[in-house]
Amino acid sequence: QVQLVEFGGGSVQAGGSLRLSCVASGRTGNNYAMGWFRQAPGKERQFVAAITGSGRSSRYSADSVKGRFTISRDNAKNTVYLQMNSLKPEDTAVYYCAARRSNYYREGPDEYDYWGQGTQVTVSS
Repeated sequence: QVQLVEFGGGSVQAGGSLRLSCVASGRTGNNYAMGWFRQAPGKERQFVAAITGSGRSSRYSADSVKGRFTISRDNAKNTVYLQMNSLKPEDTAVYYCAARRSNYYREGPDEYDYWGQGTQVTVSS
């Protein structure tokens, strides 16, 4: 079992930055790909970014966040990060961290095995 806890959400004005952290405990290690997803009210959970277990490769959702968000991980600290810059009101959502029992990431939420409780990000105009 893997437990995930997200930190770093909050309220920010458009153009601002936030850094989300996700700390993993339990049977952790670099064998898990990690992903960030978000869900706005009334919408489906959406892929944001993912990173391989080794941290050597990452992927971002097309168009919406690429160039503004950066995913990274520190396996020594069992932590994955999502640096979010140039935030927009449409980035407002609950952000979830997820772990997949594979070194390789996928974009579908159903491909992930463990989830955090989520952290709220609110961007005002």
